[in-house]
Amino acid sequence: MKTLAPILALALSVTPVIAQETVPRQISVTGEGRVDLAPDMAVITLGVTQQDRSAQIAMDRTSQASAAVLARLTELGLAPRDVQTSDLSLYPQQDHSGSGPAKITGFVASNTIRIRVRDLDQLGALLGAVLEDGANRFEGLAFTLQNPRPSQDEARKLAVADALRKAALLAGAAGVELGEVLSISEGGGGTAPKMMMRGAAAEISSDVPVAGGEVSVTQQVNVVISLR
Repeated sequence: MKTLAPILALALSVTPVIAQETVPRQISVTGEGRVDLAPDMAVITLGVTQQDRSAQIAMDRTSQASAAVLARLTELGLAPRDVQTSDLSLYPQQDHSGSGPAKITGFVASNTIRIRVRDLDQLGALLGAVLEDGANRFEGLAFTLQNPRPSQDEARKLAVADALRKAALLAGAAGVELGEVLSISEGGGGTAPKMMMRGAAAEISSDVPVAGGEVSVTQQVNVVISLR
C-alpha cells in the first residue's frame, strides 16, 4: 500500500492539467467567388446518320456525308485539332412484331463529330453550311472559354474575400476578434458552359442565329481563422 500511494498522488496531480486543456479558439468559413463573362469559344456536337437494308450502303452514305461536312469545316478555316470524330457506329434495325425471333430489317450507320469554333462570328453560318452538306443530327451546343485560368484565379480571389467577410461578420456578432489565418483550402468550382438545344438537325434552319450570353466561372475556398 505504501508503494501505491506516491503513484496515486501523481495521477491525481496530473488529472487537473488534462482537464484544463481546451479546444483551440478558431472559426471555419466557406467563401464563394463567381465571375460572369462573355464566352469566346463554342463546342458543337453534330452527326450524320443514314439507314439502309444493306449495312455497306448505310455506312457508305454516312461516310460520304461525313466527308462533305469535314471538307466544309476545313474550307471554313477550322484547324484539324478543333475537329474530332467522337463516335462511329453501325447497328441493325430489328423487327420484334412477330412471335418468333426478331428479324433484321436494315442497318443504321452513324458518325458523330465534335467541333470547337473559336471565331463566334462564323458560328451561325458554319451551322447552316454543315447542315446543308449532310449533317442531320444535332447533339448540342455549349459556349465556353478558350483559357479559363485568369477567370478562375479571379474567382479564387473573390472566394477568399467572401470567406474573410463572413468570418468578420460572425466574429462581430459573437463579440470576439479575428486572429491570423490558419489555413486556406480549395473546395469545388469550375467553368459552367452555357448549354443550348439538342435534337434533329432538320429542325434547324440555315445561318442559325445564335447568342452566346455569358458563362460562369465559380470557385469555393475553406478558410480557418484563429479567434482572440
